[in-house]
Amino acid sequence: MKRTTLLALALGLCLSAEAADPITLGLNYPRTGSYKEEGLAQMRGALLAIDEINAKGGVLGRPLRLSSRNSASRPEKAVANVDKLADEGAVILFGGASSAVAIAAGKRARERGLLYFGTLTYSNDTTGKDGHRYMFRECNNAWMSAKVLGEYLNKHLPNKRYFYITSDYTWGHTSESSLRQATGTQDSARHPGLKTAFPGARLSDYRDALTQAAASDAEVLVLVLFGEDMVRAMRIADEMGLNKRMQVAVPNLTQSMIETAGPDIMRGVLGTEPWTWRVPELEGSEAGKQFVQNFDERYQTHPSSSAASAYSIVYQWADAATRARSLNSEQVIAALEGHRYRLLKDEQEWRAFDHQNVQTVYAVRVKPREEVLKDRFKQDYFEIVHRLTGEQAAPSHAQWQLERTAGGQKLALQ
Repeated sequence: MKRTTLLALALGLCLSAEAADPITLGLNYPRTGSYKEEGLAQMRGALLAIDEINAKGGVLGRPLRLSSRNSASRPEKAVANVDKLADEGAVILFGGASSAVAIAAGKRARERGLLYFGTLTYSNDTTGKDGHRYMFRECNNAWMSAKVLGEYLNKHLPNKRYFYITSDYTWGHTSESSLRQATGTQDSARHPGLKTAFPGARLSDYRDALTQAAASDAEVLVLVLFGEDMVRAMRIADEMGLNKRMQVAVPNLTQSMIETAGPDIMRGVLGTEPWTWRVPELEGSEAGKQFVQNFDERYQTHPSSSAASAYSIVYQWADAATRARSLNSEQVIAALEGHRYRLLKDEQEWRAFDHQNVQTVYAVRVKPREEVLKDRFKQDYFEIVHRLTGEQAAPSHAQWQLERTAGGQKLALQ
């Protein structure tokens, strides 16, 4: 065989091997801590998406692989994870169930030139005053949750007295302030509130706060708590009978929170979700229905909004990289900005000026236990009681600009 032929064959083999090298996606998620159940759901959703994409040929002719690190919902640990995943060769990072984690990790990802997709990060600050060019938020923000929940509360429980118990960090602060604004309960003398430590609140902290709520004349108890923190507080509220004498509202609910606390304790609680496994049927999404079926078969449990968020992020990054024909962050950003798509529900958009995902949001009420148990997995937790489209719920460009300038930030994402 001629030397030129051998060289050509060798070069072809090298190029093929290089093309087949896997693309690493980095998942920065809570495997331990108060939000670990939401973290597990993200892992499951991401792995399902990666397997489906690889079965179709991968991205740009290369398979995807997932590398993960445990953030434990602690910002300093999440930042260290960014460096570890970047050094490993990850081309994008995503995950988290704490806005403090998403904000801190996202800023470090920007320094490393990597996109960061927030999964569960509801603080307005994530794409507001702390937003930047390399941060994209897949879920809705606190104001969108407050608007859909506030409209429902204003209509069905008008002129009631509220009592707020709030996790003391950025998600809690912006969630409480947004709901106060949406419900006209800004007067803290009439509608008092207390903060609980995050992380590290003790059972005694929740008991003290709930004792004060019980002694008030409040008719609506708002628990601005998430994950196991909400579960602990609800168990105490149930012991005290507060969930029977007050309407309990939790701004951001998840399937795992209801499952851990139990439907008896959570019965009738109001909250919001960006997605439930019933949404694809409601919105007529065939891809969403297929996702539910595939997830059900693989994990023998229904997918939660946490799982759906991670699944969607993997698919959206893969689609943007394919359209950009590049893994380069700047080119993928350009492909994402202003992009409209349908995946697991109705139309969504990656808004260009703030990288907020604009999408329909839902106010939900936890069903009675007897209704929940009719489902084959005993997970039919949510009744959707109100919905708003993304355009109706999301803050306007002018509102976003006010938030940026109030926070001393430049208007354009940097």
